[in-house]
Amino acid sequence: QVQLVESGGASVQAGGSLRLACVASGSTACMGWFRQAPGSEREAVASIYTDGRSKYYHNSVKGRFTISQDNDKNTVYLEMNSLKPEDTDMYYCAAGVRNICGLGRAYFRYWGQGTQVTVSS
Repeated sequence: QVQLVESGGASVQAGGSLRLACVASGSTACMGWFRQAPGSEREAVASIYTDGRSKYYHNSVKGRFTISQDNDKNTVYLEMNSLKPEDTDMYYCAAGVRNICGLGRAYFRYWGQGTQVTVSS
């Protein structure tokens, strides 16, 4: 069982930046960030093999968001720049323990409780 704790969500103005962090309680192979608005499906934002070999991004965030990890701290980060009002969502951290990774929900077994990001225009 891996527990995930997110932090870093906040309210910012459009064009601003935020950094989300997710601390995992155990070893993982793939970690990712998803987002979900009320009444909408949860969609992948970015994911990363925890050995750093590959990263994956949703087209809507390429060039603005960066996913990274610090294995010494069992932590994955999502650096979000040039934020837009449409980035407003609850952001969830996810972790998978199999040696496969990507943007699909099937890669992930464990989920955090979420952290709210609100971007105002």
